[in-house]
Amino acid sequence: MKSAVETLNPTRVRLTVEVPFEELKDSLDAAYKKINQQVTVKGFRKGKIPNRVIDQRFGRGAVLEEAVNDALPKFYTEAVNEAELNVLGQPEVDITELKDNETLNFTAEVDIRPAIEIPDYSGIEVEVDAVEVSDDDVDKAVEELRERFASTSPVERAAEDADVVTIDLEAKVDGEVLEDGVASGVSYTIGSGELLEGIDDAVKGLEAGGEATFTSELKGGSAQGKEAEVTVKVTQVAARELPSLDDDFAQLASEFDTLDELKADSRKRLENMKQYDQATQAQERVLEKLLELVEVPVPEKLLADEIQTRTHNLEHHQLGQMGLDLDKYLEIQGKSREEFDAETKEQAEKGIKTQFVLDELVNKEKLNVNQEELTEHLMRRAQSSNMSPDQFAQAVVEGGQVPMLVGEVARGKALAVVVEAATVKDTNGEIVDLDDEEDETAAAEGEQTEASDSAEGDKTQA
Repeated sequence: MKSAVETLNPTRVRLTVEVPFEELKDSLDAAYKKINQQVTVKGFRKGKIPNRVIDQRFGRGAVLEEAVNDALPKFYTEAVNEAELNVLGQPEVDITELKDNETLNFTAEVDIRPAIEIPDYSGIEVEVDAVEVSDDDVDKAVEELRERFASTSPVERAAEDADVVTIDLEAKVDGEVLEDGVASGVSYTIGSGELLEGIDDAVKGLEAGGEATFTSELKGGSAQGKEAEVTVKVTQVAARELPSLDDDFAQLASEFDTLDELKADSRKRLENMKQYDQATQAQERVLEKLLELVEVPVPEKLLADEIQTRTHNLEHHQLGQMGLDLDKYLEIQGKSREEFDAETKEQAEKGIKTQFVLDELVNKEKLNVNQEELTEHLMRRAQSSNMSPDQFAQAVVEGGQVPMLVGEVARGKALAVVVEAATVKDTNGEIVDLDDEEDETAAAEGEQTEASDSAEGDKTQA
């Protein structure tokens, strides 16, 4: 077999392959054997039909077609390995010449990973938010905890903001009560925004036994998106009572004995959260700077597939769970389809570039992923997927996605190397020392750069 490579552009090549006919012998034998098992010829036992009889009855062309289909992947892979190409996706194969007992010639066009030159990144400088926790922040956190321990008690008065009302609902569309538009004994906190738009104004001022009617767009159910006439009846009004802010509350709501200890712990937790946010911000901004330094051509087909994957996931998974379609989502976001498409393309392009650059850094810095790092990453991914580690691990193995997870961890480590070399200052001008505890954030960044692994991972062939 002889092969040659023609570079069509920085991300696509054409392989020209010439195969002497004798190298098709194994595939020809396999083709005759396969056809032998599939057909019957009077006078011959199944599987014992001579090759010449198969040629006469079914045509030599059918045998050649079967043999070529069997041989092409092998010869294509040999040509790719010989040229040391890092290919992406499936090739477009064209058989240019097939002469029986003489030769098989074909071409294969395929996308490849572009050659990327990683420049010196040690001079990158970024600014991030300072970690500052005010007394107001602590008070707000404690107040939120206090809200969680609020109790309710029925009152004989009209409903007010923050009251908890028990209500019965009936929704009509075009004068007809919907089968799924009736609910009884619903508990609702006025002002929470958890039910229908307009319900707060309808129930405020009503006492137990009172009812009102209002119009609202239904968020779900059989008449989702339609305007409905909703009748709400209040069966009970209950006032929320907050516990006193004292040492007793601290003992009720936490493991601490005093309110001061609870506040000190709240401050520490807020500082940790802001440090985590600061590390995430540093990684995002360092990554932005790094991408500005590197020229990364993006394969057109890979980009198109990634855009399609992102749009499909949004439409059929994220929005589907929210009871929305894409048009309604765009209306809520105040975006046109053109703006959405442009943003999706920009995000997809950035994702692909990020993966290419970080993968190149993995190779340049000779970064490896050990079992402990992979296990920790798997645990985080399982948690974010609301699955047990064992369930997630089984799904990963059965789906052949272990290399994808390894890639995510490796890219996280690559980004951490760049962040460590960069100068990070906060808005107060202070140097920020990002320690190893933020490796988790780096791994998360690796997940964001999946380029998407849903698209790229299924396409990449080495």
